[in-house]
Amino acid sequence: MALSKAASESDASIHSTFASRYVRVCLPRFKMPENSIPKEAAYQIINDELMLDGNPRLNLASFVTTWMEPECDKLMMDAINKNYVDMDEYPVTTELQNRCVNMIANLFNAPLKDSEVAVGVGTVGSSEAIMLAGLAFKRRWQNKRRAAGLPIDKPNIVTGANVQVCWEKFARYFEVELKEVKLSDGYYVMDPEKAVEMVDENTICVAAILGSTLNGEFEDVKLLNDLLEAKNKETGWDTPIHVDAASGGFIAPFIYPELEWDFRLPLVKSINVSGHKYGLVYAGVGWVIWRSKEDLPEELIFHINYLGADQPTFTLNFSKGSSQIIAQYYQLIRLGFEGYKNIMENCQENAVILKNGIEKTGRFNIISKDIGVPLVAFSLKDNSIHNEFEISDMLRRFGWIVPAYTMPPDAQHVTVLRVVIREDFSRTLADRLVADIQKVLSELDAQPARASAKLNAANSEDGTQQMTRKKSALEMQMEVCSVWKKFVDERKLKTNGVC
Repeated sequence: MALSKAASESDASIHSTFASRYVRVCLPRFKMPENSIPKEAAYQIINDELMLDGNPRLNLASFVTTWMEPECDKLMMDAINKNYVDMDEYPVTTELQNRCVNMIANLFNAPLKDSEVAVGVGTVGSSEAIMLAGLAFKRRWQNKRRAAGLPIDKPNIVTGANVQVCWEKFARYFEVELKEVKLSDGYYVMDPEKAVEMVDENTICVAAILGSTLNGEFEDVKLLNDLLEAKNKETGWDTPIHVDAASGGFIAPFIYPELEWDFRLPLVKSINVSGHKYGLVYAGVGWVIWRSKEDLPEELIFHINYLGADQPTFTLNFSKGSSQIIAQYYQLIRLGFEGYKNIMENCQENAVILKNGIEKTGRFNIISKDIGVPLVAFSLKDNSIHNEFEISDMLRRFGWIVPAYTMPPDAQHVTVLRVVIREDFSRTLADRLVADIQKVLSELDAQPARASAKLNAANSEDGTQQMTRKKSALEMQMEVCSVWKKFVDERKLKTNGVC
């Protein structure tokens, strides 16, 4: 008679993952476990936790690409073990990066002669690209000041208050003062006239945004260039412009070709763009392009030879994967100008469809503009009873991730919801989102007001806040309970006791 092994002694590979001992206990969270576990169990445990993440395709907060063609996915996986920095070992990957730099430079109308190589580099994203561009401006400004015998201890950058946080990081990390043009009600981008007024002899550049994160609007780079040219002529300064085209750099050339924002303007010395946004590549790639070699100081470029050959490098990161660089080249040659144009036009049309649907509810003001990044930013006409944060929270029940946020100074009293339209956001999804927003509004209308709104209303008369004695915590709790009890009783009457 054969005797079976005890469960603990038998081969772990014959057990169902969910019947094994590895899922019966919690794995350590802060220390490496003492023992190994089977690969199947490790995969299942991690995969189960990741199920609790949001669906990237329904993450309407993000500008980052969430879908690519299977052929490109395969190229990325095939190159996932290549370290891009090993240029001598992977010369073809380096060549593909250089081709991307030149294609993008020409897209941005860089003043290149026939067969002239563009000056630029691939980065992990626009944050690194902005750091590199900012360092180039700072060093260029310092060199000119030193040559003239002037102090170099107080550099500054002029931007709008609507800039992305990476600009604040650059200013803090590299000791540059950030001079922000405040926003105003109804005007949510940098005012070029106010920006030029803030420029002084210590300004290393003015940063313009082609596609504000807040509402997708393009800043008027042409007007900024003209005003700054006049000021430079008057003062003898040479203050340049950097265009942060992280979102709009792969949009404007295709659907707004007549818009002058790029190297056609003489003061624009560098431009960054995110390949992982409307460049249509998964997260992890950005680009920075300089107008000419003179705009990138040579002393910032390092030369190394311990990987097999002399290799120039100008990046903050050293090692990084090759997959996104290869994917960017795939998209550029696969889609071409025609393909990008079709995709951007489709995104813009879907944004219009969504905007019209939201307007038809009659409950929102549209904050975004018709010309800009394809997104819809909107705010409640009346948020005294329920607000945008409640709408954002309730939309998550339908799977949608729609951010709610307040505007920067001096428009911080405005709260906004924003939906970014990406390549994979279809008309069907746009219709579904509008329907779900209407459901949320109906549910909110049926609910009592936020406790704070109810209590404020109770303490006011004819719209004027009256002074009352400070309520105790118990009294506040009783009032809130009373509001909810009334709401529940009313719901019971409406449903005739049917749950």
